[in-house]
Amino acid sequence: MNPTNRLKKLKGRSFEELRVRASQKFSVLAERKGWSGGLPDDARFMTLIQSRGRSAAELLNHFRGRIEETFFASFADQPAIVEELQRRFPKHVDHLIVQARRMEEGRFDLLGLRDLFFGSPVDWHLEPLSGKRSPLVHWSEIGELDAGITGDKKITWELNRHQHFITLGRAYWITRDERHAELFVSHLVSWMDSNPPTLGLNWLSALEVAFRSISWLWAFAFFKNSPQLTPDIFLRFLKYLYLHARHLEKYLSTYSSPNTHLTGEALGLFYLGSLLPEFRDASRWRNTAQNILLEQLPRHVQPDGVYFEQSSYYHRYTVDFYTHFFILAQQAGETYAPVIAEHLQKLLDHLMYITRPDGTSPIFGDDDGGKLLRFDCPRPNDFRAALSTGAALFNRPDYKFVAGEVAEETMWLLGTSGLAAFDSIQSKEPNQQSIAFESGGYYVMRDGWTPTANFLLFDCGPHGFSNCGHAHADALSFELAANGCTLLVDPGTYTYTGNTELRDWFRGSSAHNTLTLDHESSSVPHGPFSWQSIAKCERHAWITQKRFDYVAASHDGYERLPNAATHTRSILFLKNDYWVIIDRVVSRGDHLLELGFHFDPRVAPLHSHNNGVQVVSENGHTTRLELMTFAKSGEWRREQGWVSSCYGEKEKAPLFFFSVWMKGFEELVTFLLPQVTGLKERPTVREIEALEGRAFEIDFEDKRDLLMLRGLPGETAGPAETAKLSSDFELTWARFATPRARTPEELVLIGGQTLQLEGRDILKSGKRIDYLVLSTLGDQVHVETAQDDVATDELESLFSNLR
Repeated sequence: MNPTNRLKKLKGRSFEELRVRASQKFSVLAERKGWSGGLPDDARFMTLIQSRGRSAAELLNHFRGRIEETFFASFADQPAIVEELQRRFPKHVDHLIVQARRMEEGRFDLLGLRDLFFGSPVDWHLEPLSGKRSPLVHWSEIGELDAGITGDKKITWELNRHQHFITLGRAYWITRDERHAELFVSHLVSWMDSNPPTLGLNWLSALEVAFRSISWLWAFAFFKNSPQLTPDIFLRFLKYLYLHARHLEKYLSTYSSPNTHLTGEALGLFYLGSLLPEFRDASRWRNTAQNILLEQLPRHVQPDGVYFEQSSYYHRYTVDFYTHFFILAQQAGETYAPVIAEHLQKLLDHLMYITRPDGTSPIFGDDDGGKLLRFDCPRPNDFRAALSTGAALFNRPDYKFVAGEVAEETMWLLGTSGLAAFDSIQSKEPNQQSIAFESGGYYVMRDGWTPTANFLLFDCGPHGFSNCGHAHADALSFELAANGCTLLVDPGTYTYTGNTELRDWFRGSSAHNTLTLDHESSSVPHGPFSWQSIAKCERHAWITQKRFDYVAASHDGYERLPNAATHTRSILFLKNDYWVIIDRVVSRGDHLLELGFHFDPRVAPLHSHNNGVQVVSENGHTTRLELMTFAKSGEWRREQGWVSSCYGEKEKAPLFFFSVWMKGFEELVTFLLPQVTGLKERPTVREIEALEGRAFEIDFEDKRDLLMLRGLPGETAGPAETAKLSSDFELTWARFATPRARTPEELVLIGGQTLQLEGRDILKSGKRIDYLVLSTLGDQVHVETAQDDVATDELESLFSNLR
């Protein structure tokens, strides 16, 4: 780095940051020179423990005797836990026994990858996909983002987190088969032999050191009484845990990655300080860790509960980190536990509301495929185990309702009392269906909490935090489930550093259900974890009512283009019916617009037609979707897309684009009409003649609907007009009982003042009305609006007379 760039990087850094970074650099130098970082001999190590003079055997017996007092509740009653495991989770038991046997052969399922072979004995430095083996040099000499020598580090790191020790431990408890303990001990010893302190890839990331520390502590709780865990091996094990704690202390990501790296590292240090109080340094580790976790909590959790990196997967990580922190703090009687509980429930609330009808969650932003610990085997995008534990912790009937059933993870974290707490809760639907997360910029539209509900998640929030390392160019994108079936999805992440081209594709705008201009992304990446330009979103409207939801937003990501352009997207959700998406682009020049629609791999689009695509969901499911887009011109094309449901895995998936050339202004109107398979009449949409705007007739389930869109504000002073209606509202929707009916039975009006039906004034307000809903039932007419000055009684009377 040249001197000018060095000065730029130093500018603006606080004295404390400069001190910490200098200290870390000195620690690296000391390790490389051999001045520090080595494994202490037995005599030196005993001085690091509060009670000196103990032998290795005495230490092992001491730790065996007191682990149940400080560890998680599940380890206080092994017979009861085993009984519950076999009774409640028999499929999990069968799965973990199979997995344990495969581990004996050196084969592992990691991330989204299956049957990876790391050799026999296991090669802890191998990346099996590329066949590359990382060198045994000081960790600082290995480029963190360079895959040329090491391959995809995440794959190697995932094995070295040693979360398979938990699988072996659970199998050991169930079977009492010492082969599982032998494998654990042989892997532990092999790892220590192959990873001398400070050398190799497995010391490079402090976060990986933290995750491994947590796995080792859980593993000891499982195998503490096995004769395979001899005093000498245990003493060496303790020495390595001590070095893990010292490494974490020295290399916390306070200024390099103050995100889940920092909180995950702090959690690892908190585990070590809390569960190894025999070390003289334990209280310092614990205090340092708890201070970080408490300081970062209000920074990482936005006021609405959304994790600040705009990633649902890292949101889940944060939930797990603070769940473990809360349980350990509460167990120790810490006074700050209620503070954690408050923020943790905000995080859980967000997870609850973004859960789709099929129990999975949208994966927006990066997905790294990992977990803090692995206890059960749900789909990677199924986050309901966190809600199960949250229900038991906080007595939340809504969490239980969405979780559905207790998770095995809840049992291990809370013991049999946690199971009893979960069982005692009377589940209840969440208070809201549709909801806005305004700080995070996520808007959930849903019409129920049944397995056949309709669901849409809209994204118009900040791009991310700081360098936005885990963000995607997903401005104004959405995901959709119809009649309970997930149809349109975010394709995921797939890789970080393993393949530059695919890294950029999966996080680009064209890999999301949004609009692109000239094949450009709304935000432009620069390297695997940073961005050259960042789009800013602005929300213009959010209305949620019993009959409909409406959201409108824009972003400035294409204002950087030579012919600057602004994209505005509005979505109308007519609950229990269908969605309408309106995309408007205003520019000073010509552009190629493309609307992308990424389907779940289990979905089978039948064919494209003049205006859209007919979709049938997975095998035998009862959902169809008619997807139609209207513009001045344009055409559909089908491509092969990809969906990565977990890091490292990708599968082919249907992808459709609607393309149109524009000059100056273009408006694309998309209808998403779900239908139960087997109905004779498919829904149809046709554009009809209108003045000063656009209008569409929709035949949907024996009803005739009319949608009218007024031209852009400022373009015209007049209302939009059709043969039946004249309206100056930005959006007018009317439902008629039959095509020949003269008077609508329902009206939804957004943003206007006047409405005429066949030349007769129905509504004439002196002020703009944000929204108005009119509905009829028999002879009764009902009007809902947020404006106090609208004469609803007069409107209801007038409308009744018209009928």
